[in-house]
Amino acid sequence: MDLFYRRYGIEGNQPLIILHGLFGISDNWVTFGRRIADEGFDVIIPDQRNHGHSPHSDNFNYLALTDDLYDLIEKLELTNVYLVGHSMGGKVAMRFTLENQLHVSKLLVVDMGLKAYGARPHHKSIIDALQSIDFKTVRSRGEVETLLAQRIESERIRQFVMKNLYWKDKTTLDWRINLDGIARNLGEMFDAIETSILFSKPTLFVRGGASDYILPEDYATIRANFHRAEIFTIEGASHWVHAEAPEQFYQLASGFLI
Repeated sequence: MDLFYRRYGIEGNQPLIILHGLFGISDNWVTFGRRIADEGFDVIIPDQRNHGHSPHSDNFNYLALTDDLYDLIEKLELTNVYLVGHSMGGKVAMRFTLENQLHVSKLLVVDMGLKAYGARPHHKSIIDALQSIDFKTVRSRGEVETLLAQRIESERIRQFVMKNLYWKDKTTLDWRINLDGIARNLGEMFDAIETSILFSKPTLFVRGGASDYILPEDYATIRANFHRAEIFTIEGASHWVHAEAPEQFYQLASGFLI
């Protein structure tokens, strides 16, 4: 699949690919991407399939997402890539790294482990909320946000998913994200990574102290596959670590990547 991507920095510098999470888009990482590009990186931030400007598909699982990343790296003729991935993007980055070790020199995973997570009703409730919007009747972004507020309590999450809203034409709003395709395959987003493959190059996991995606009891499992993994907690941060503690996250990430 030919993914849309944003690119910052100078081509030929150390390539750094950043993968967003479920319901996200490349734009979520532009501020970080531009800043880290100034440190001498060639930063590529794709929209993953069914998200943002990238194509839609009924095939939505980690095998497909990992293949998309491989195709992007081949297309751009990149070598010795540094990978950063948040949430779903973190699981894509981990799977790709374990399966294609010659392509990856460093891996940074943001609040995602290898374990299976089971059904998470929160994600389904977000899809239901977005699908409830009738774009035949709403005429402004403000109307959409007012309607979402009735079903999504968190303002931060509302603003996050509102990034997917766009003007389809001069009078009609719509979602860029492929809600139907994601909804049909949502269960596959919580699958575990189960392999005996070992990655021994530098790896950093950054977890939110208020998040349950990586718990202390998960550390041994992580290090079973990522032998040199460092695991750092940003206290008080939830699953969206990089958004809630941007400066602390940047200092950790840049210290590892540079």
